[in-house]
Amino acid sequence: MIVVTGAAGFIGSYLIQRLNQDNYNAIVAVDKFNNEAKNKNLIGTKVKDRIDRDLFLNWLDANYETVEFIFHIGARTDTAEFNLDLLHALNTGYTKEIWKRCCKYQLPLVYASSAATYGLGELGYNDDESKIPLLKPLNPYGVSKQEFDVWALQQPEKPFFWAGLKFFNVYGPNEYHKGRMASVIWHAYNQISQTGKMKLFKSHHSDYSDGEQKRDFVYVKDVADVCLFFMHHRKNSGIYNLGSGQARTFNDLATAVFKTLNKPVNIDYIDTPVDIRDKYQYFTEAKMEKLRAVGFDKEFTKLEQGVADYVKIIGQGLY
Repeated sequence: MIVVTGAAGFIGSYLIQRLNQDNYNAIVAVDKFNNEAKNKNLIGTKVKDRIDRDLFLNWLDANYETVEFIFHIGARTDTAEFNLDLLHALNTGYTKEIWKRCCKYQLPLVYASSAATYGLGELGYNDDESKIPLLKPLNPYGVSKQEFDVWALQQPEKPFFWAGLKFFNVYGPNEYHKGRMASVIWHAYNQISQTGKMKLFKSHHSDYSDGEQKRDFVYVKDVADVCLFFMHHRKNSGIYNLGSGQARTFNDLATAVFKTLNKPVNIDYIDTPVDIRDKYQYFTEAKMEKLRAVGFDKEFTKLEQGVADYVKIIGQGLY
């Protein structure tokens, strides 16, 4: 069986769909399953069992012999969450318990880290593990992910195979339940469909014009490809960036949505809220050489192609 935590969430549920497409149907889905909007993500998937997150560790102790692989995707991902105890419990402590069991039971593990660990990118976006302890995240969510990455690298005992994936700005199907934490593409589709306009943050940085802030946007289908690559690869353990490797502007993104919807480009630039202005990332771009070096050779989806595919899916009501 293959375990997927965060199974009803955005990336976890899409990963289960992709596993099903490749005929992996003995899936153990782990989540709280108390959010009806999220639970819709699992409609139509083939899942052998659903385990409440709070019961999973005990379940794993009793059933580890039946488990082939663990994808630990579940986390508290709200970058505006300031409950440090909650973030430490769910993102750091819980992941440590899974790690310890993967060591004890000789289970391979892929877990979700985050590009939020890079902070303002003072040290660049290089997944060189010697630099990871020096990173300075901007928010408690990033800190919780950083703490686990550093802890994992320090451990004398590790799973026989493990990979931490630093997700950059992931977008795509199954994120509709995330509200304000959904991707800019999701919000762009809704704003443009309803008003014919798109709101983007102004730049408050002299090096960037309005809307020319750049992020590394990566399609969830590519994220699933990398996860499956590591499930089959099972060597070269470590922490890896998972982005497209190409920074694109928010203007590029908005223009792609307007074009896909066959509407004229009409962007309003609004002030970035003061409370996040000093924590705002103006540029992110994943260095992807490390992943390429271990054999992942698929091309990542270009932004315009990914937007067109995703907008079509939303338009069909399949999101």
